[in-house]
Amino acid sequence: MTYLLLFFFICLAAIGQENWNVSLQTYQGAILPHSKNISHLITNKPTGYLFSVNHRVNGSKEWHHTYRFPEIGFSFHTQNNHNETLGDLYGLYGHYNFYFLNRKLQFRVGQGVAYATNPYDKETNFRNVAYGSKWMPSTYFMLSYDQARIWKNIGFNAGLLFVHHSNATIKSPNTSTNTVALNVGVTYHFSDKDEVQRASSFDNYPQNMRYNLIFRTGINESHIIGMGQKPFYHIAAVAEKPLNNYGAAQLGVDLFLSHSLKELIPFLATSFPEENMNKDTDWKRVGLFLGYEWYLNKLTAEGNIGYYVHDEYKNNGSFYQRLGLRYYVTPNIYGVMSLKTHFAKAEAFEVGLGYKL
Repeated sequence: MTYLLLFFFICLAAIGQENWNVSLQTYQGAILPHSKNISHLITNKPTGYLFSVNHRVNGSKEWHHTYRFPEIGFSFHTQNNHNETLGDLYGLYGHYNFYFLNRKLQFRVGQGVAYATNPYDKETNFRNVAYGSKWMPSTYFMLSYDQARIWKNIGFNAGLLFVHHSNATIKSPNTSTNTVALNVGVTYHFSDKDEVQRASSFDNYPQNMRYNLIFRTGINESHIIGMGQKPFYHIAAVAEKPLNNYGAAQLGVDLFLSHSLKELIPFLATSFPEENMNKDTDWKRVGLFLGYEWYLNKLTAEGNIGYYVHDEYKNNGSFYQRLGLRYYVTPNIYGVMSLKTHFAKAEAFEVGLGYKL
């Protein structure tokens, strides 16, 4: 009832606004058994609700037309895992809705923060190795059939939902969960039709080679529970070549300085001789990566895959990946937020600052 009251309060606040709509969806699915460490936590099918407020861009800028009038919004989700040890989840997200097939197919990507009601505790909840902290980054994707204004201003949608909850090893343990679900819901539009304008501004991105310096930092913890959170510093130099007004290809080099790894190596060498770890193993790592930056107004998305050219630790494999966002304060200065992983295993949630020459 509390969630419904909140939803209707948002509806009332948006009444009379063109290009605004709200949606309410329910879902039921399954937690994927991506690790045997969480098999004991997968006992029931999770259920949840997703509340969304969306604003369709009106076409006043060129990128509105380029991406077929997407929607920008925020969403709030609840997930009942039906497992006392795992607890429940609540998340708040910013999202984009992209449309295809004459706006009948909607693809949504959302990024935000989630709250776990019953995270790991070494005394009271030591079996919950999925969530090591109450607060964690969270990402979700949704692909659905969307039919607007079936009856008056009420529409219908249904599709597939994927939700990832992980604290990016900010605190151990962090086995994380991935939920795949079927969702169905209704949408209410606050106007009879959406306003559409002609673009009044045109962005022409430079096509010449550009160079970036990026500093990322944060805290994380090794996979040994109780070793404590330590800072890390990731420094990157990136050369990029815009391919068109949609995005640019990237080639770069990363220097990784992780103090949790610096302390982990001698600990493994002395406490776990079966690991065959030399206490003088270099904790610094260097990687080369290929990537792509996707232009979307001042907010851009980037993804890259890298290979360690120097990594004496080696326990994480030879490849790493990164997904992130940039927000341009000026054409040359931007903030960054990204997640560095080794495939399904997250290593660090990074925040930082970049400068584009």
